[in-house]
Amino acid sequence: MTIVPSALDVPTQVRQVARAFDETYTGLIDMSDFGNRPPEQTTPAFRSRALAAHAVRIMTGWAPEQAADCVIDGGQDQGIDAIAIDEGKEQIYLVQAKWSPSGTAKADETAVHKLFAGLRLIDSGEAAQFNPRGQILAKKAHDLIGAKAPKITQVIVLMGTEPPAPGVRQVIANGEREFNSHGDYIGHRFLHAPEIHALVRQDQRSEPVTLEATLQPWFSVPSPYLSYEGVMQAEEVARWADHGNELFVRNIRNPLGLTPINKELVDTLIDEPSHFWYFNNGVTVLCESLDAVPGSQRVPERSPVRLTAHGASVVNGAQTVRSVIDAAQQAEDAELAQVTVRFIVTGGDTEFADRTTQATNRQNHITERDRIALDPVQAVLIEEFRAELGLVYSVRRSELEPQDDEGCSVVEAACALACAHAGSRFAARLVAAESTDVLWERGGSGIYDPLFRSVPNVYETWNAVNVLRSVRTALRTEREQYTGRAAAVIDDGTFLITHLVFRQLLAQDAGMGEPDPSLAWASTARDQVPELVKRTVPVLVQALDDEVGTRSSLQRVCVDPGQAADLVAAVLTAIEGGGTEDAAAKYRREEIKPRKRRRPNAVHVIVNSGALEEGAPLHLALYVLPEKDALAAWLDANPRRALAKWTNTNRARPIVWAADGLAYSPSGLIARMWELAEWEDRPVSNQGTARWATENGETLADLAWRLLGDVEDENETG
Repeated sequence: MTIVPSALDVPTQVRQVARAFDETYTGLIDMSDFGNRPPEQTTPAFRSRALAAHAVRIMTGWAPEQAADCVIDGGQDQGIDAIAIDEGKEQIYLVQAKWSPSGTAKADETAVHKLFAGLRLIDSGEAAQFNPRGQILAKKAHDLIGAKAPKITQVIVLMGTEPPAPGVRQVIANGEREFNSHGDYIGHRFLHAPEIHALVRQDQRSEPVTLEATLQPWFSVPSPYLSYEGVMQAEEVARWADHGNELFVRNIRNPLGLTPINKELVDTLIDEPSHFWYFNNGVTVLCESLDAVPGSQRVPERSPVRLTAHGASVVNGAQTVRSVIDAAQQAEDAELAQVTVRFIVTGGDTEFADRTTQATNRQNHITERDRIALDPVQAVLIEEFRAELGLVYSVRRSELEPQDDEGCSVVEAACALACAHAGSRFAARLVAAESTDVLWERGGSGIYDPLFRSVPNVYETWNAVNVLRSVRTALRTEREQYTGRAAAVIDDGTFLITHLVFRQLLAQDAGMGEPDPSLAWASTARDQVPELVKRTVPVLVQALDDEVGTRSSLQRVCVDPGQAADLVAAVLTAIEGGGTEDAAAKYRREEIKPRKRRRPNAVHVIVNSGALEEGAPLHLALYVLPEKDALAAWLDANPRRALAKWTNTNRARPIVWAADGLAYSPSGLIARMWELAEWEDRPVSNQGTARWATENGETLADLAWRLLGDVEDENETG
């Protein structure tokens, strides 16, 4: 099944194309003739020139750098914006580009007349009338015309959708008749917004992976789907590392890093490589097509077969492949191991590919969270986030969590959309469940399908994520002001409080989903969130006391959707009425009292409660600006430095760092990272649990607070 976003109108295409042009062609397009003119003058001219280069790429398949060198737009361009000469194919393209920020560009007769006038100058060898860059290309085109009589295509590229008017077509017909009296040498092509946009989206997709493999021994099954199965040397599997996570693009999840199971695989590869084949189930690879070259034509099964798999993806055995790669980097002997590998040719049958992916992963612990990686809606969201916002949207478990303004994960997006939903039942379910696992439940009573039945608006999604993040930050500050029941409500009720904040924000301005690349809605909302949280928390606590009494917890109330909806309505009514000044005053902390006993260690709280699964992904969540600045370049040099896994088997060192596979305490790892980054002004100590966050953005420190439900001050340092 193919899911496409709601019909892309031209303004949407213009936004996405403009962003792509700015990213792709900045630094390639010569704008020196504009000097220091303001952006309102240079930006339209730049995008028009980028459009000409883009048209060259559509016609030739060239790289952006080569296409940009063809642009001659500017003074004395003689009506031609780009000249592309493909000598190998004996083809010349003369491009005329018209950019429109509203997507309404049209061809006009005057411009087409100028295009033919430029062609006449090239044909007659009058290259000197062009600007310097144009002179070089015009002369080269003239020489090719004289030597080989190439085909010439005049390309009119328009950021719009209207077909050419009859007058324009007549001018083209008359001009071509003039040049084609002795053969069909001159032709034309119109390019419109959909074709321009199509190449932009193609640029944003990853290149298909091609894998080389040698199997010996091996056998093949010819139908219904051609497949080869056999034994590979680990040394050859290790070379697949060059493809990175693109190797697992169809897998339910990426490699999960150094979990205890994967550590066993690595240990076996290093210590007992000859035993690895016996202990491991192997790898399954799906591919679009496959070339097989046996070592012998007479008795092929007795010789190795060399396979080249096109459009390949490891759909089962990602942990095996990752372990082989890691082990090969640590010990040469690991490359002597053997691995069972199966290649299946799907021929583009996506339904069969999805079924195979799910079926081959049944022996592993696959959660509903993993399965949504195969949902076509999520694939579209990945593309839309990139095209509209230039952001990363990560779906599969163990992908690097986007940091700050880089983007977000599907977990964070789903939490935010659930809170932003018009009804309170989704936020209430998250509170009642104390887990984000409920997000992936399907069907009429689940959360996932209502949120992702169709592709969510990316602006609405990203704005919602920004609000959720801002609420979390504001609640950390607000938490310090309360004790007792109010503190427990803050610890447990993040999602319901976020829902209440959304209700107030959207009552003021419902434009959260409006397409606005400046993201003004999010900026305004972030400014309002701290005050809204400060106003909402005490009213929620007071309403909870009034509606259900002081003995019932917020989580218990949220188990009943109707009761939760009544509570939300009561809070909003009280806020609207303005009588909130003394709400929940009895729970305010008047002074910080000395700690009477040491609060339990946050790591112990998390381990004892079983709140995090073995191997649960963690990502770095720095919040101190000097620290972020000091580590920025060091983290960029290796993105795995910002990634870790949780382990319940080592209380003293519960974090396995992705960068080296070693276990650390939260604060110990932060201190080690400061040291490696050579941060000279680093503090003596740190709160490590406040710097590592789970998939949904909750820090380990916040998780421990929520689990403990304690009102004493925390002095946890990891």
